[in-house]
Amino acid sequence: MQNPLYEFKESSSNSGTNYNMRKKQEELDNEEAGIKVLDGIEEKDEKIEVDKIKEDIKKDKKDETILTSLDDYIKTAAYLGTKVITPTMRKYVYRRRLDGLAILNTNIVDKKLKEAIDFICQFAPQEWTLVCKREAGWRAAKMFSELTGVRLFTKKYPAGIITNTCLPTFFETKMMMVCDPWLDKNALNDAKIVQIPVVGICDTNNNTNNIDVVIISNNKSNKSLGLIFWLLSREYMKAHKIKKALPSLEDFAGETLILEEPKKKRKAKEEAKELKSEEEKIEEKMKQISKETEEGV
Repeated sequence: MQNPLYEFKESSSNSGTNYNMRKKQEELDNEEAGIKVLDGIEEKDEKIEVDKIKEDIKKDKKDETILTSLDDYIKTAAYLGTKVITPTMRKYVYRRRLDGLAILNTNIVDKKLKEAIDFICQFAPQEWTLVCKREAGWRAAKMFSELTGVRLFTKKYPAGIITNTCLPTFFETKMMMVCDPWLDKNALNDAKIVQIPVVGICDTNNNTNNIDVVIISNNKSNKSLGLIFWLLSREYMKAHKIKKALPSLEDFAGETLILEEPKKKRKAKEEAKELKSEEEKIEEKMKQISKETEEGV
């Protein structure tokens, strides 16, 4: 019969050996993974830290707008939607304002607009058609048409003009762009019949099911539509080497654009102004009382 004490000593010795072997293996594994173990604290290798910083910088750059500054999107209210949000537009909404209006994610607005412009630039001016029934977009759409030579329909689109070959005004087009899928539904329906791609400016109340290339933006305002057509004109003229002077963003919008301060700052300034006015009134009154006292003496 074996001595129990001997068994204990043997097992203790084995466990110590196993522990040392495990520790050595962990150190080897850590060295392979690029991690140093010092006093029980793991420190990442310098190379790993540099790579992480580079990734963070790239991530920050991805969050920046591509086509124009964030201020332009804010000044033109291109990021503001409606109180109605359709299921197909819900993924583009960042949050709601206190008054119920939806706020679009500005980075996605910029990204989707860039993708749409890249797609549109593939077509020559005579190969596609622009339709804008909404009055707020007439000025900007007409300026774009005059600069580029793209066929434009405002006010009313004659239904069947690209589907009925018997019409004297019949013509063929390879692509259609609409400013509002709901108002421009006749043009959208014709485009689907002849099976051509459709680019659509969609607000939060629009359905994007029949739109092939979506531009998400406020399509109710002359300012936001002005921004879209200004950027489209700039990039389209570059792509097709159209040498014309590009009017300013304010010309496309039809009004002066002002970057409004946040409500909190504006309210604080107004309160400070009112307080200063009250102090001036009190000071003026004190001067008057002092003057009257001196005259009485």
